[in-house]
Amino acid sequence: MEPIHVRATPGHYQCQQGVLDELPDRLEQGGFQNIFLIHGEKSWEAAAPYLPDLSRFKAAYSRYRGECSNAEITRQAELARLHGADLIIGVGGGKVLDVAKAVANELLIETALIPTLASTCAACTPLSVIYSEEGEFQKHIVYPRSTHLVLVEPEILLDSPPGFLRAGIGDTLAKWYEARSIIETLPSHSVPIHFAYVAAKSCRDVLLEHGERALVDQRNNHLSESFIKVIETNLLTSGMVGGFGDEYGRVAGAHAIHNALTHQPETHSFLHGEKVAYGILAQLALEERWDEIKELIPFYELVELPLSLAELGITSDVQAKAVSKYATKEEETIHITKQVSPEELFNAILKLEEMTKTVK
Repeated sequence: MEPIHVRATPGHYQCQQGVLDELPDRLEQGGFQNIFLIHGEKSWEAAAPYLPDLSRFKAAYSRYRGECSNAEITRQAELARLHGADLIIGVGGGKVLDVAKAVANELLIETALIPTLASTCAACTPLSVIYSEEGEFQKHIVYPRSTHLVLVEPEILLDSPPGFLRAGIGDTLAKWYEARSIIETLPSHSVPIHFAYVAAKSCRDVLLEHGERALVDQRNNHLSESFIKVIETNLLTSGMVGGFGDEYGRVAGAHAIHNALTHQPETHSFLHGEKVAYGILAQLALEERWDEIKELIPFYELVELPLSLAELGITSDVQAKAVSKYATKEEETIHITKQVSPEELFNAILKLEEMTKTVK
């Protein structure tokens, strides 16, 4: 078994109303002066009313161009280097935050993150997912240290589009099914792996109990206990699975299927977590855990996560075979517990498609 590298949580994490008022003091405590802030367009509109005055620092602001690609990381890193940045602040959704982490790693400086969506665990994970300029998955990079600071203003997330919270539920639900598939095959569990397993199970349990209620409360603009539990599960608990478990708590079949789906143009309008959510079902079909799929179907229907390839715009066997072929490439994570052939995955997908047709 490979050694575990624990990067369990950000160095400092807070989630509470008004928390961004503490940002200047947190930056001063860290000794930072030259701030380089990367943001998206919509994320800046969402976060700006909550951000404090940073005039006591030498701050530069840069809008990202819509993709966490090598070209965008290189561009932002050069701008940050010219600014003499000693801290990168990322304000936005998962891809903006992944760019910020990548730039900080390139410059060997610290990162502070302010998420405006709860759609992935990007705020609390020491890694970036790299895509092509066209939005096709390429690779993920794990960094040697955790993020320095994460501040979560729940009011910003309450005002975000509900589709992103739903996608976050799908992405976070995968933590249990992927981590379990890896960890339960190990001959023994170290303490960090045990914590990863417990965190992964907590992700599933909290989301199944509070996920639907959180979406309803968000639609009603109600900052409820269920809403807070779900956003913190999507952001923090989710990040702890890989933070404690390292490669034994990151990705397996569901994300391999997501990666394959990103190479189908029909799926580009769907969010990361929506594709991962379908990947959970396909992974379970591959594992022949049909009873668990039946248990998940009512929850998927309640929170409107996709049950089939057809719901993601994939309607032909040719496309399904292409997904199966890409997801089972030699370097993909679907093989973590055992080798899977394209034919095995394709047949599992066909059975899943037939099964989900009968519940509509």
